Amino acid sequence: MSEALKNFGVVKAEEMVLNMGPQHPSTHGVLRLRIRTDGEIVSHIEPHIGYLHRCFEKHCENVTYPQVIPYTDRCDYLASMNNNHVYAMAVEKLMDIELPERVEYIRVIVAELQRIASHLMALGAMGLDLGGVTPITWTFRDRERILDLFEYTCGARLLYNYIWIGGLSHDLPPKFVQYANEFLDYFEKQIVEYDRILTYNKIFVERTADVGVLPVDVAISYGCSGPVLRGSGVNWDLRKNEPYSIYDRFEWEAAVGKGEVGTLGDCWDRYWVRVEEMRQSVRIVRQALAQLPKEGDVHAAIPKKIRPPKGEIYFRAENPKGDLGFYIISDGSPVPYRLKMRSSTFCNLSVLNEIARGWMISDVVAILGSLDIVLGEIDR
Repeated sequence: MSEALKNFGVVKAEEMVLNMGPQHPSTHGVLRLRIRTDGEIVSHIEPHIGYLHRCFEKHCENVTYPQVIPYTDRCDYLASMNNNHVYAMAVEKLMDIELPERVEYIRVIVAELQRIASHLMALGAMGLDLGGVTPITWTFRDRERILDLFEYTCGARLLYNYIWIGGLSHDLPPKFVQYANEFLDYFEKQIVEYDRILTYNKIFVERTADVGVLPVDVAISYGCSGPVLRGSGVNWDLRKNEPYSIYDRFEWEAAVGKGEVGTLGDCWDRYWVRVEEMRQSVRIVRQALAQLPKEGDVHAAIPKKIRPPKGEIYFRAENPKGDLGFYIISDGSPVPYRLKMRSSTFCNLSVLNEIARGWMISDVVAILGSLDIVLGEIDR
């Protein structure tokens, strides 16, 4: 018997093994779920990953520190700005670089807009997984407006290479603040519409409330973070608990699940946390736009030669999908000696078998959607 089969467990005569993926539309990427079922009831799930493995960490150890940034774009490709931000902050901490105020504010603005865009994709995809076609057309429409702002700023709509070590590739264009405020005025009303069409939709609530409950101890044991952890009622957000950049200057609240329509830690709570986080991101961006320094060079702190001193650093930050960290060892050369990325979605996916056992195959789709995974970051 192969080692993989031993780990999968003994398949009883009345049980069946099914493959969901790797081309299944509800797996949110190239993911294969090997599911052992007794009729419609799931008894075990084994995620098979690696279809998108691109040797990210090994690539990073063979290029210079600035050349790593485009590779970070391609991990969680739905939150590229956030990936750039975390990596740049890690290297800046290793080099003890102090940033201009304007750079810090612009970084927060684009990172929070990217958080909204990432959550819009998660909400629309989860609704589509459960049979709702309209919500994803609305979320894509609103996400496009954020991508328009990014294209206006740096010329790209998906992979930005925007946040550089010590600064930014471009300053904000002339009317960015005006356009961003217009988007926020429009978008706040749209969140109310999402609540009407999806959040409190009777069918959606019945498909997600009390389903896939993730207890706090299990979430912590598996290293879950982000909306998956906060959906279980744990008030842990690195922007609040371990403030970085200038997040401590803004007034906002971390979104935490409350078990409003079902059991605390169910699929609906994880969904709701993302909706509430969009509201909080709007608050942060409004304040950042109002406080944005009028003057400042976004290239002032970029060193001509990026060659960190010998040493090591681990830096983490709150990405849309959870706790993203970079561990870097420098040997004093322009190329990282070792770079390790801590993926939040890898840990979040690991808990799937724990919370999906005993549910029906159709519920697995809801549970997986509530985890909001992206395989580019899991496989790397």
